[in-house]
Amino acid sequence: MKFILSKLIGLFINIVGIFFPKLAARMALFLFTKPMKGEINEKQSDFLDTAFREELTFNNMPIMTYRWLGKRETILLAHGWESNSARWQTLITNLKQKGYGVVALDAPAHGRSGSNRFNAIVYSEFIKVVAERFQPNIIIGHSVGGMATAYYQFKYQEESIQKLIFLGAPSEFIDVLTRYTDMLSFSNRVIKHLKKLIKERFGEFPEEFSTAKYAAKITSQGLIIHDKKDGIIPYNDAILIKNKYKNSRLISTEGFGHSLATDEVSNYIYEFLEN
Repeated sequence: MKFILSKLIGLFINIVGIFFPKLAARMALFLFTKPMKGEINEKQSDFLDTAFREELTFNNMPIMTYRWLGKRETILLAHGWESNSARWQTLITNLKQKGYGVVALDAPAHGRSGSNRFNAIVYSEFIKVVAERFQPNIIIGHSVGGMATAYYQFKYQEESIQKLIFLGAPSEFIDVLTRYTDMLSFSNRVIKHLKKLIKERFGEFPEEFSTAKYAAKITSQGLIIHDKKDGIIPYNDAILIKNKYKNSRLISTEGFGHSLATDEVSNYIYEFLEN
């Protein structure tokens, strides 16, 4: 049913694109940047309410943060698409036990943060605001949270960021976009105008947005963890990032999927933090 619905939506936008290509491009971008999940349920709220909550802002958009105090380094956690800060519950619990301070933020249009649209550039600015407030030494980013983290560090070169951890992070934005346009079977006409709209809105064509490119300019010590059978972000993305990110190590898993929410992955993270 979901497959059929996506094809029907794509067909409708293609028809609009025949007569109004710019409108079709706006419709396509709207769908691409509008998360359908990521709200906080009651169980997740119970956990997040154990933190010190503080709302920050970027361009009048609320940024919800959650802080657990610790005597060791402070770690900032950036979740991925259609998720929220509660996805880190097990990791946060263990990091607290090890004495680390932990800060998590909800991404734009996710959790308790503001905006009804999401993109990695605005997410990177959210990360900047949170980093300035809490001064983390380490950032862990899952999926597009990893891409936003890479863009943040590439753009601002924050010297206090000693370590970065990317979990299942995408490398080339154009590949993410292509998977989306293929899923909805957009016409070449719609895709052409969608790319032009992205250039107008964000300053660069989709081909220019690249975690691997950003990582090449990052000096912080890095850990990349990616599952070989990740069904959301292909394993090859990790290879692309590792090849450019010289001060990094790649750990390949198999059978953990895109979430990488396992004890084994957590142990890799703890080992990296301790060394």
